[in-house]
Amino acid sequence: MVQQWIDKAAVLIEALPYIQRFRNKTLVIKYGGHAMVDEALSASFAVDVVLLKAIGLEPVLVHGGGPQIQKTLDRQGIESRFENGLRVTDDAAMEVVEMVLGGAVNRGIVELIQRGGGEAVGLTGNDGRFLQVKPRPGLGRVGEVVGVDPAPIRAITQAGFIPVIAPIGVDVDGVTHNVNADEAAGAIAAALLAEKLILLTDVEGVKDREGTLLAQLRGDDVRELIAEGTIAGGMIPKVQCCLDALKGGVGRTHIVDGRTQHAILLEVFTDSGVGTLIAR
Repeated sequence: MVQQWIDKAAVLIEALPYIQRFRNKTLVIKYGGHAMVDEALSASFAVDVVLLKAIGLEPVLVHGGGPQIQKTLDRQGIESRFENGLRVTDDAAMEVVEMVLGGAVNRGIVELIQRGGGEAVGLTGNDGRFLQVKPRPGLGRVGEVVGVDPAPIRAITQAGFIPVIAPIGVDVDGVTHNVNADEAAGAIAAALLAEKLILLTDVEGVKDREGTLLAQLRGDDVRELIAEGTIAGGMIPKVQCCLDALKGGVGRTHIVDGRTQHAILLEVFTDSGVGTLIAR
């Protein structure tokens, strides 16, 4: 029994320098995938985020919601079509996106955090028009981020709340657009000059040709792995999002397996971390 308590103390001691280093620093976390639909993982994730806030870090959540959107579109008989991984979004589909992302999903995450003992505020990029986009040609109401006003997010964090952001942007005419959640998270992290951007995924991280997890990469490594075809498919936009965030001033970026319980805490507060770190 004594050894168990000693082991727990060792964990806290390992975490101490990271708590000191990241105190008052912003962490932008893209929340999606299996971590978002598995009830046990969702509950533990919410408590992890509450812990981050309680010990002095400033977590900012940007969430997806593709499966939930798809279910609602299917129920309403609205056909889905994708191009290069992006959902083609007409006016009818956009109504569903706003209802699901900005409504049910966003409120659900806020409630999870509050049940975990924290305080959260839900918002979309249309609130204060802080997520500015331009339409992506041929995709309907799908937007590419062209600007972020961080003032509304900072106001929420400074008031002691955790921002929970649905990736819905607005163009110069005030028309709302669907935005890829990874892209939104990266742009928001850059605007906030976040210390870390963490993308939760349904894979361990970036792997080499033999399937071995790569714990750390730099920009040149990433570009080389893309050129040789080792990084391919859906991983390409994720690593590109990390590179863009680094270029925009984010300290470090991480691709982390959201299927691992307490993955965020393991990444932030342990020497070895989990997933793949992509740094300058």
